Order: sequence, then structure tokens, then C-alpha cells
Amino acid sequence: MSHKKRILLIEDEEDIAALIKLQAEASGYKLHVEVDGINGYRAVEREKPDLVILDVMLPGQNGLDVCRKIKSTPELKNIPVIMLTAKAEELDIVLGLELGADDYVAKPFSPKVLFSRIKAVLRRGKEPEKTPKLIYFGDFCIDIDRYILRKGDKAFTITLSEFGILRRLLANRGKVLTRNQLLDDVHNDDSFIVDRNIDVHIASLRKKLGPHFDWIETVRGIGYRFRE
Repeated sequence: MSHKKRILLIEDEEDIAALIKLQAEASGYKLHVEVDGINGYRAVEREKPDLVILDVMLPGQNGLDVCRKIKSTPELKNIPVIMLTAKAEELDIVLGLELGADDYVAKPFSPKVLFSRIKAVLRRGKEPEKTPKLIYFGDFCIDIDRYILRKGDKAFTITLSEFGILRRLLANRGKVLTRNQLLDDVHNDDSFIVDRNIDVHIASLRKKLGPHFDWIETVRGIGYRFRE
């Protein structure tokens, strides 16, 4: 019998924490809650949980600072972090992803969606022994089963949503996909593309992959296309 995965939630809003706690129990996880950034970070050091859910807006020390500390501490940096952000905090989302957060969920969110993300993020680190399904484009290579994007021997941390979008564009090489198609063509295993903001993900992808990443073309007024 495998032990229950341990999740640390750092969230000061009681009603949100209660919702997440209920869903965690229903989904078979052990959840520990801290209500501010400083104690939250101490708990990460002490407990070394399997995953951290981290609100951006926290008393004492905000979530971005906590994320930066986790990701810059060698023995903690491999613990996945999912950020919770308010809808309007686009800058926070991009900052969080740049600091190494593994994914984010914008409020208001459904607990079920949050836990499907959690499951996918936890699954990412597993199963290295499977023969990878690889797709190559230019100097880049995408590993479909492990959600990894590489250029030569450099691996890029991309979020599950970015990965889903990239994979969808790759599968439709040369075809223009509208923003809605990028959301609506989504099959069950891609259920992590839930927010409407495709553009934020594309901008984040381009930024991570460097100034010469020109594989994704913007088609004005319509959407995006992956170059053949």
C-alpha cells in the first residue's frame, strides 16, 4: 500500500482552505495548512511535502517570495509548486512561472480542476523508465509522456498548460488554431488547459524558449500556427 501523498497548502482565506481540504480528503491526499508565508516556508523545510499549493497574496511574506525561496533551496527545489492567483494578477502569474512554479490556477477555481492539475503535476515526475514518445522540431524536442521540453541537453520547465498548448499546435502543424480551438479541442488527458488566457501561456513559452524561438506564429485576429 503506497503512502498517501502529502500536500502543504499555504493559504490565509479560511473558506478556500476548507474547500481544498475537503477535495484533498475526497481525492486521497493528506493536507496540511499554513496561513502565512513565513510559517509556510518553515513547514516546507520541515515536512518536505510531495507538493505545495501556494497563494500569491499572503500575510507576512507573499507567495512569490516563498516560491523563490523554495526553488532556490537545493533540497526543496524539486518539490512541485502550484500557485493560486486572483484572476487579474497576470503579472504575478508570469513572475511565478519565471520563479519556477510548476503551474498555476486562477481564482475562482473549481477544486476538481485544481486536483486534476495536482495529479498531472505529480505524475510528471514519475515513470522515467517508459520509452519516451519524442517529437522533434528544429533544435527542440518534446517528450510527450514526461511533459518535458528540451533543446540539446537543456530541459525547460514549462507548465502543464503550456505543454498542452505546444502539443496541440504541434499535432496540427501548419494549421491555424483559434484560441477557442486551443481550449476546446482539448481531450480529457489535457484537461489542464482551463483558463481562457491562451496568450499569456504563449508569451510565457516564447520568453522561456528564447528570442530565436519562432516556431509559433501569431496569426492576427485569429490565433496561432506552428510552422511546418
